[in-house]
Amino acid sequence: MARKKTTRKRTAQKRPTKTTVAGKKGRKNKASSKKTAKKKTAKKKTAKKKTAKKKTAKKKTARKASAHRSTSANKRAANKQSRKTSGATKRSTAAAGSLGRPKVTGEEKLFLLFKQDYHARQVFDFLRVDTVKELEQYSPDQIVKLLSQPIRQAVQQIRLKLAENNRSLADDKEYTRRFKERSGP
Repeated sequence: MARKKTTRKRTAQKRPTKTTVAGKKGRKNKASSKKTAKKKTAKKKTAKKKTAKKKTAKKKTARKASAHRSTSANKRAANKQSRKTSGATKRSTAAAGSLGRPKVTGEEKLFLLFKQDYHARQVFDFLRVDTVKELEQYSPDQIVKLLSQPIRQAVQQIRLKLAENNRSLADDKEYTRRFKERSGP
């Protein structure tokens, strides 16, 4: 059934009136206060009706839901066993796959991000990377290999030069002997 729309009349702003008799003014105030009292009680009644309708609607939906619960409870119990095994793997992959929202952009300059870390900035200079995105292309093992390669080469050259002059590093006499055998007398 369609409900009628109720419109509220807006109360006009009170304007001072020119009256010479004080009694008339007093009567107008009493009348206006009665009107506002009636409006307040009317508002309360409509609010009570609305809450009563909401309660009955909630009861109806609760009845429907309880009927639905009995059938869905059986379905849930049947699927519970299958969810236990597959749910654990889904959670672990979801947790491992996402790191959350990045706190810095890919275009962030590394020298700004690592202002206080001199050694890290030296590594970035060696790798010739300037941004976070460029640095993300390397794995930790790759970085260690790339950084340690020049050191290994330098140590190898030192060993070679010492072997040519019949000298060796500590615990490295075997390398000098092999070098002498290869090069001849």
